[in-house]
Amino acid sequence: MKWIRFTLDTHTDAVDMLSCMLDEIGVEGIEIEDHVPLSEEDKKKMFVDILPDPEENDGSAKVHFYMEPENCNPEKVMLQVQDIFQEVKTFCNIGKGTVTLSETEDKDWINNWKTFFKPFRAAENIVIKPTWEKYDKENDSDILIEIDPGIAFGTGSHETTKLCIQALDKYVKEGDSVLDVGCGSGILSIAALKLGAKHATAIDIDEVAVKVAGENMAVNQIPSSAYTLYDGDLITNQYLKVKAGTGHDIVVANILADIIIPLTDIIKPHIKKDGLYIVSGIIDTREIEVREALIKNGFEILDVTYMKEWCCFIAK
Repeated sequence: MKWIRFTLDTHTDAVDMLSCMLDEIGVEGIEIEDHVPLSEEDKKKMFVDILPDPEENDGSAKVHFYMEPENCNPEKVMLQVQDIFQEVKTFCNIGKGTVTLSETEDKDWINNWKTFFKPFRAAENIVIKPTWEKYDKENDSDILIEIDPGIAFGTGSHETTKLCIQALDKYVKEGDSVLDVGCGSGILSIAALKLGAKHATAIDIDEVAVKVAGENMAVNQIPSSAYTLYDGDLITNQYLKVKAGTGHDIVVANILADIIIPLTDIIKPHIKKDGLYIVSGIIDTREIEVREALIKNGFEILDVTYMKEWCCFIAK
């Protein structure tokens, strides 16, 4: 479907008021572009450790909204927007205060990314396959993992996820108990279970990710008795600390350095003696900090593996 896209050139001071007034004329959602720096709270909620270089915040902002051509009179909408600008400018800076329109391409934006997610080998004998793609096993020994990440992190293609899968491939033993902190799509738990682990406990702060992980367990025909899913923050939630269990053979966390460091302070009770702690999601500029956190908490670093600018620690 093609959409008519309206773009308002304005100022950040006006965005909130514009949003409210656009809602009154039937605009159901807006997209905002600005150069306002991310707060520390915003950064903690992000699942990346590399942020784009900030642009100078000149106060400018663009507000986009979309309408279906058959349900829209573009000229009328543009006049309504101009009236809104006139009203808003009596209260705050509206910047340029202009509106332009364009037509989007006829694409399925929700699913278009799927064309770039193809089957690939994440470890010597582990192949990740999106649920909508066909794949013929190259080797009888291959372990096939089917994934539909939805809006959860974890297609398996990112370097940090590959590093964790390769570590699990090397260290998981038959009958192991695994704790997956920050499970995303559930891909690491599924990999561990297919490699022979008896049970996986998977945790994520995002309720949607936990739901997606459960769906991917089902797709991979993992019996419900083999896994437990929880949403919440293991670092701060005392109830979850109890539910997560103690004495796991392996704890794996593919998150970010800013979360791995405080996690390392509290994770030891969840790992059995001589159990393994596998952590990734660590950009190379944070490697020393994570190493220091591991050593401070009495972990012995067995190995560090690298892929591009990312690293993975295997410790006990």
